[in-house]
Order: sequence, then C-alpha cells, then structure tokens
Amino acid sequence: MSSGRIAREMSRRWLGARLALAGRIHQYPEIWALRRFLEAFAIDALIDVGANEGQYAQTARKDARFAGHIFSFEPNPDVFAILSAKAARDPRWHVFNMALSDFDGTAEFNIMAAHQFSSLVKPSDTLDPVFVERNRVERTVAMQCRRLDGMLDELLRPHGLSRPFLKMDTQGHDRSVCEGAGARLADMLGLQTELAVRPQYAGAADYRAMIGYLEGKGFVPNAMFANNKGHFPTLVEMDGIFLRADLAGDGAVSA
Repeated sequence: MSSGRIAREMSRRWLGARLALAGRIHQYPEIWALRRFLEAFAIDALIDVGANEGQYAQTARKDARFAGHIFSFEPNPDVFAILSAKAARDPRWHVFNMALSDFDGTAEFNIMAAHQFSSLVKPSDTLDPVFVERNRVERTVAMQCRRLDGMLDELLRPHGLSRPFLKMDTQGHDRSVCEGAGARLADMLGLQTELAVRPQYAGAADYRAMIGYLEGKGFVPNAMFANNKGHFPTLVEMDGIFLRADLAGDGAVSA
C-alpha cells in the first residue's frame, strides 16, 4: 500500500473516531465525501444557501478541512444573529441576511415552529405526522431575495475566487435557487441539494424530478446520503452531492 493511501486511510479512521465520540457517526459518510470532493476539485468558494446557525459551514471548516471562503445566506433574522456571531471569528466566512431565489425583490418568509424548517415555501398539506408540529408557520417576515447570477461576481471577484461549490438547504426551495443562478449554474464545479422522497413543502420537486433537472443542467450524481436519521423504516429525504459532468472524465478516482 502506498504512503498516500495509508495517510488517507489513517485520516478516515481519525475522522470516524472523532465523530463517534461526539455522537455524530451517522454524519461520517457525508462528511468524508464532502472532504474528498472539496479537495479533489480544489474548491475555493463554498456558497452556503440556507445556512441556519452555521452548522454546515462549521462542519466544512472543522471536519471537511475546507480552508477557502464561505458565503452563508440565512433569511431568519433571529437565527442570523447566531450565525453572524459565529462567523465573526472567521475572516473567510461571510454572512448575508437574505434569501436566494429565482427573482430579485422581497417576499414573505415563513418562520416555522422549529426554525430549521423555515422557508419561502409553505408546508405541504400532507406532512408526515412527525413533522406536523415542527413544520408549522408561526409568523412571517418580509425578506430580501436575490438571484445568484446577479451576486456571484460580487462574491468571488474581490477575493480572486474561481472554483465555487453550491450547497442548498432551503426547505423545498432548492430548485428556485438553481433557477436564480441562470447560466452561472455552470460555473459551479459541484453542488449539494436536498432530495425529497416525500416532499414536505407545497409544490416542491421530488427526488426524481430534481435529479432529472440537475442532469439536464449538466450535473451528475457524486454521492447520496439519507438525512432523516431516526425516521425508520421509510426514507423522507436524502442529501445529494453532484459533480459538473464535464469534470467526471472516465469515472471516479480510486478510494
């Protein structure tokens, strides 16, 4: 076994041990896949749409070893205050209290009983019972919305960045974020999105439609993971990492 392969295996085991000790071992496959992707394709900008309290950004920084710039978007003003406080300690972490969508303007943002479910989209009329109380609109706030294609140069150029990765966790609104990227979606070397097996938001695309949409935009699947730990025996959602098809070559590199 080569020294490089040994080093990768030791790194994998160390990551698994740390996550297990923290009670996060269920996150291991996704974190390892993200780390490999960010490193293999030299990603220098992580666009974090639907940042909540910054959990994904912190995971990218601490567990996936991402050292580039992070641009986090979170509409909920109360949650944004927590996000902003965390980002203040990291000069390469930039935060924005706005939503990304397929238009520039303002819209009513739905703040749910459990803030992780907050969305520009209303909950479905056929929610899974486990989500009924948590995915319930408590109030709405007027929120600025921007298209990503009109913002991308504002984000990347001042820092000399050119290899972005788009992460979306917008509770039923991911496809609209992609639409708002327009032709600039092709600038993304990869992206991560929620894939709804049983959509929990009105009008949201299910996983089949979203995969087909992304393939039509030139992206192919890289990895997929269940993200509804505990909702046994049926799957509610997956997280999917996608690679720009022109970068896939003849196939994957060795593990």
